[in-house]
Amino acid sequence: MKVLGLTPNAITVLEKRYLKKDDQGKVIESPEGMFWRVARNVAEAERFYGSRTSPEELSDIFFRMMASLDFLPNSPCLMNAGRDLQQLAACFVLPLEDSLDSIFETVKQTALIHQSGGGTGFSFSHLRPKADTVQSTGGIASGPVSFMRVFNMATEVIKQGGTRRGANMGVLRIDHPDIMEFVTIKQKPDEMSNFNLSVGMTKAFMEALEKDHEYSLINPRTKREVRRLKAREVFEAIVSAAWQTGDPGVLFLDRINEANPTPELGEMESTNPCGEVPLLPHEPCVLGSINLSHMLKKRNGGWEADFEKVRRTVRDAVHFLDNVIDVNQYPLPQIAQMAKGNRKIGLGVMGLAHFFIRLGIPYNSPKALEVVRGLMSFIQYQARERSIELAEGRGAFPNYKGSIYDRAGAMRMRNATVTTIAPTGTLSLLANCSSGIEPLFAIQYTRRALEGMEFQITDPLFMELGEKEGFLSPEVMRLITEGASLQDISQVPEHIKELFVTSFEIPPVWHIKIQAAFQEYTDNAVSKTINFPRDASKEEVREAFLLAYRERCKGITIYRSGSKGGQVLACGTKQVC
Repeated sequence: MKVLGLTPNAITVLEKRYLKKDDQGKVIESPEGMFWRVARNVAEAERFYGSRTSPEELSDIFFRMMASLDFLPNSPCLMNAGRDLQQLAACFVLPLEDSLDSIFETVKQTALIHQSGGGTGFSFSHLRPKADTVQSTGGIASGPVSFMRVFNMATEVIKQGGTRRGANMGVLRIDHPDIMEFVTIKQKPDEMSNFNLSVGMTKAFMEALEKDHEYSLINPRTKREVRRLKAREVFEAIVSAAWQTGDPGVLFLDRINEANPTPELGEMESTNPCGEVPLLPHEPCVLGSINLSHMLKKRNGGWEADFEKVRRTVRDAVHFLDNVIDVNQYPLPQIAQMAKGNRKIGLGVMGLAHFFIRLGIPYNSPKALEVVRGLMSFIQYQARERSIELAEGRGAFPNYKGSIYDRAGAMRMRNATVTTIAPTGTLSLLANCSSGIEPLFAIQYTRRALEGMEFQITDPLFMELGEKEGFLSPEVMRLITEGASLQDISQVPEHIKELFVTSFEIPPVWHIKIQAAFQEYTDNAVSKTINFPRDASKEEVREAFLLAYRERCKGITIYRSGSKGGQVLACGTKQVC
């Protein structure tokens, strides 16, 4: 079977980042060869278990799943499987304790991970605040933000030679004494350019906010209150900074830890760079995504979800990702220990917007929420069933005792988590489908990528339906190229306008409701950007944060168009979306 459906853009990205090259930098591997390399490497894990399925048979299944673009694993797996590096995880959370030894050991670990194509998340909440005492020297501490600059610079240096932009998530608890400095840091140009920032919200803070009370700031070194702030003033500062720069997002730490599958191993304080995987220190994320735009079948002249294909793909993908844990070469022994102890995997989806369009369902509709819940609950159920089956032959994850599954009659799982919703930025470009669970960004837009690559993207489904229904005139294409909204183009039929609604045309409430619907049936978390048009108000951002909390999301990231220089996606020759 050959690889079908790769666009020129996909081939460009594969040649630039994924395919093997010789010493002169010449590409010496085809896309087909890449998928065989990955499939054979990951199938080798069968030899550890004396499986009835041979590695040869399994590699054929894995190859077909990837070459058809029905499923793709995270980028480091495609890049590194079957090669010398063999680092297949997308991201990691690293610990940071309150000592120079710990901090600079973590800087070193971060450099090794970024060099291998992984991203990193950290909680800076254990570091003593600025101007606190350093007893060993008699000096005063410089605070978490100053050490974040060290990590930012290290990332800048390492990413110059990488195949993937070094990315970090920096988290600080809302009750840390330096919280206001953290919240406002990105208002200075070029500060923390290699970091996404999130404030770790607590239940106590949210209750103080609701009652318009003050709350305590706690020195992490002494565990004592140092002063009190008005919750509303701090929240307004977070809203204002997010409106102005897109950072910080917020993480709801209590909600994240309610779903912690292994609470005896510690609390989760940070996530990976895009926020979809809350992790314990030294845990990696092993991710993959099913292409929903391929999970459809024609019936009676229309389209419907192909649940049998979803079931088959989910089961094979869980098997694939469980194998990845065994064949992975981890950058640190502590990471290998955590990975193999909890065996967390994160299977998600991409192509949701195209899936909806095929089914004739507007993204911002009650029907879309109903479909999401039905689809994701099915994926979650099938993923858990496959994990239980794998546990029968291979054993439950070693840290099962004391886990949330370790109860009478509970599931005996191979994997502590099975589902995650990742952003799939590059993967969706390879699969030529809409990104993650996002709505369409625009009908036509520019996508910027690493190493100065720029791609002009025109939505393939819009072109297909435009030709089929006969409204795709040169005039329509000219208007779209200039950045006009479909809603303002009279030649486009109303039902097409409803289906091809784009990110900034969808009220934030619908973005959040979609995220919350996925979160109901997802073990880890959901990566979703709540897009706001350029003229959105701070009041709208405030309401989005509060709604995300009410809807039981684990976190939220907002982005107001134009609030960052050099944004990854832009549309129209006459305007930015």
